[in-house]
Amino acid sequence: MGRYYTGDINGKFWFAVQSSDDANFFGVHGEQNGNLEYCYDEEHLKEVRVSVQKCKDTLGEDKEKIDNFFKGKDGYNEEMIMSALCWSKHRVVSQLVWYARLELGEKILKCLLEKGECCFEAELG
Repeated sequence: MGRYYTGDINGKFWFAVQSSDDANFFGVHGEQNGNLEYCYDEEHLKEVRVSVQKCKDTLGEDKEKIDNFFKGKDGYNEEMIMSALCWSKHRVVSQLVWYARLELGEKILKCLLEKGECCFEAELG
């Protein structure tokens, strides 16, 4: 079971890490019609870029550590990450929120750059 987003970009929200309205962070607030509907266009490009950079800045060197942790893994739990990275539970939860958000933001940005717009629906959970 999971919550997905579909449209110009597709993916799955991170369980217990990412809310269905996480795309609000990138400057468009979802319209609720059973699901959340998002549509970004070229006027949102600057805000999306700034928001993606904020994610990267917040993650800092932790991004590479998380990237390396996930290489070759199909699943994880907090204890695995805490043990592998010697992080507290609070740090793991906090950084995974930013990591998941960055993944979503990079998809939105890539879609905007390639198509000039990015529209998708996000399932509510």
